Amino acid sequence: MLETFDAEAVRRWCAAGLESLRRHQHEIDQLNVYPVPDGDTGTNLVLTFASAQQAIANDAAGGGEVSAAVLRLMSRGALLGARGNSGVIVSQLLRGMADALDGETKIRGRALAGALVEAALTARAAVAKPVEGTILTVASAAAEGATATGSDDLDAVARSAAGAAARALDRTPEQLPALARAGVVDAGGRGLCVLLDALLAVVTGEEVTSAPVAVRRPVTAARETGSSEYGYEVQYLLDADSAAVDRLRASLAGLGDSLVVVGEEPMWNVHVHVNDVGAAIEAGVEAGRPYRITVTRFEDQTGPPIDPDGRGAVVVAAGPGLVELFGGEGARVVGANPSTAEILDAVFATRAGRVVVLPDDPDTQAVAGAAAREAQARGVRVSVVPTRSPVQALAALAVRNAGRGFEDDVIAMAEAAGACRYAEVCYASREALTVAGRCRPGDVLALVEDEVHIIGTDLAQTCRDLLDRMLGGGGELATLLLGADAPAGLGDDLSDHLGRQWPFVEVQVYDGGQPTYPLLVGIE
Repeated sequence: MLETFDAEAVRRWCAAGLESLRRHQHEIDQLNVYPVPDGDTGTNLVLTFASAQQAIANDAAGGGEVSAAVLRLMSRGALLGARGNSGVIVSQLLRGMADALDGETKIRGRALAGALVEAALTARAAVAKPVEGTILTVASAAAEGATATGSDDLDAVARSAAGAAARALDRTPEQLPALARAGVVDAGGRGLCVLLDALLAVVTGEEVTSAPVAVRRPVTAARETGSSEYGYEVQYLLDADSAAVDRLRASLAGLGDSLVVVGEEPMWNVHVHVNDVGAAIEAGVEAGRPYRITVTRFEDQTGPPIDPDGRGAVVVAAGPGLVELFGGEGARVVGANPSTAEILDAVFATRAGRVVVLPDDPDTQAVAGAAAREAQARGVRVSVVPTRSPVQALAALAVRNAGRGFEDDVIAMAEAAGACRYAEVCYASREALTVAGRCRPGDVLALVEDEVHIIGTDLAQTCRDLLDRMLGGGGELATLLLGADAPAGLGDDLSDHLGRQWPFVEVQVYDGGQPTYPLLVGIE
């Protein structure tokens, strides 16, 4: 049994947490709030925590010598590898723990409890509109349970935190009607419980089994080519205190331009354009311990420079037809369920100084926001237009106008996306109670703006009924995106139906090729 939660214990927790998440990955994926077969929270958490583990493994310089340092490595790795809202929140939980334990050398029960409190607060602050009945609720309960012990015993604190989290998870269906209807607990909260059980196992040295929850029935940025005045880009990680970094900034500012120093004590990321490479590195040596030093001569690069006034767009989409559509609009396309680093790569690949990101999925918006903050720290202005479907992204790109100011253009795109009502048609993966009634596996579901509106047995008829219902509320343009599983003739069938029933509505039909959804609909 551990008496202190030292750096090695943190490493073991990261490894044990990842292993446990992998064991429960499928179970967590199945905790969908609706019976649509696209649940991926377990997968997102595994990929996010795997990135945290890789960050520790890549720490060849041994920077993680104390608990806070290892947690900060985990947090950074998790942020860059974060997928979905749950992945971003987990990265913030780790960041909060690292902040709370900064400077602590012997971490016992009270310090661990304080770290869990700071973790819950940091994660909640990162969410614009916190909702109870989610991973945030479970994190808060774990913090309260840990604090309530009033003990300095690691075992007691870890055990109380895990127990309180499990009880809070059981209550999540009482807080979120969507969970109650689907007969499940919150998937992200379940993932956090798995991680807390792994923490308890590391602290006690005993095997702690996370019993399965039954489903109830009812960064790497592209480099700049630099200005003509400076010929080299120098980058390195630096271990140093804040005062030394302040002096370093002043020194590097006198050597070159494009100076960016980001991070927090004790680890910083330094970037500068210079002619005197040796002086830039020596300045780092004087400030602390530089490592992972890279030097790039701009003449050796073949890519064009980043245009500070250039405009770019990044869209998240899956399906060959969608990739072609968005590419035709001049956008970079990132595959479904991307990590923060993947969106960052696409942002810098535009070579534009002003970029709009269209996430096209509610679960990707947090990842897009994290990527935007990272890009802005490196000098690229990024705005996220909160599109929730590819049809909204098409509407947004259609009004893009480089003749407007960037902020005005973003506002126009957001307005166009918001004015586009969206829907999708798919097949139910299991029996569940929805707002439209009870569905069974194989039923056809029509969801309007993420809520089940129609349950049918015939795909074409359900699609026709969906279009009639949406156009009954008005509309002049109907955009239909056919999925990879759409039967032959579905597009012609729906076009003929709209021509007969809604002759004044313009119809656009595209082969999107997206998985899971045979039909995506946009009404403007």
